Amino acid sequence: MAFQWLVLAYVVAAEAASALLLTIPLPKPIKSRLVSLISLILRPAISIVPFAVFQIMDIYWKNEHRLTCTSEICTAAERDRSEKTIYKAQRNIILCVAACLLYWCDHRVCRYYREIHDLEAVEKRYKDM
Repeated sequence: MAFQWLVLAYVVAAEAASALLLTIPLPKPIKSRLVSLISLILRPAISIVPFAVFQIMDIYWKNEHRLTCTSEICTAAERDRSEKTIYKAQRNIILCVAACLLYWCDHRVCRYYREIHDLEAVEKRYKDM
C-alpha cells in the first residue's frame, strides 16, 4: 500500500517541478523546447488522473466502512490508531487532489504557450504579406 503513495508523491513532485519550470521566465528558444518536452511527457502521464481518482474512491469506501472507536470500551491505543488512519487518509486525499490539479495546470500552461506560438506565427505571416 505504501508504494502507490510513494509513486503518487513522486509524480506530484515532478508535476510541481515542471509547473515551476514552465512559469519561470526563460529565453524564447529554451522555453519552446521545454514546453514541447513537457507536452510530450504529459501525454502518457494522463494515466495519473484515473489512478488518483481511483485512490480517492478507495479512501472514501474505506472511510465509510471503517470501524469507529467511540464507546467507553476502546483503549487509548485504539483511539490513537483510529486517529492516525484518519490523518493518513486526509493526507492521501490532498495528495490525490494535488496530482490532478498540478496535471491540469501543466497541461493548460503548455496549451497556452502553444496557442501563443501559433498566434505569433499567424501575426508574422500577416506582416509578411
